[in-house]
Amino acid sequence: MANRSEVPYGTLDLMVLKTLDTLGPLHGYGIARRIEQVAEDSLALNQGTIYPALLRLEQKGWISSEYGASENNRKARFYSITRAGRKQLTAEAENWSRTVAMMTRLLETEL
Repeated sequence: MANRSEVPYGTLDLMVLKTLDTLGPLHGYGIARRIEQVAEDSLALNQGTIYPALLRLEQKGWISSEYGASENNRKARFYSITRAGRKQLTAEAENWSRTVAMMTRLLETEL
């Protein structure tokens, strides 16, 4: 737990969209746990982080939600990526790739 960090600014939307695109509909808790799992527990996602992001993404039309039953038969809100969300995922992934390439060049260059 000591090595867990906060979510880097500007990356949570991309992580949520990619998770939903890959795995299909999930509830908020499942999305958060999957992101932590893929990040090999180096990120800490709590309710105060994931649910405002899900609300924001839904308001933008990038995800939609509907109620269903969770694995333990409790009422839960399941989120799915929309067509607009897939388009945004593509754009954000390309932007992130450019940013990583730029940072790599800067860090490898002796100034």
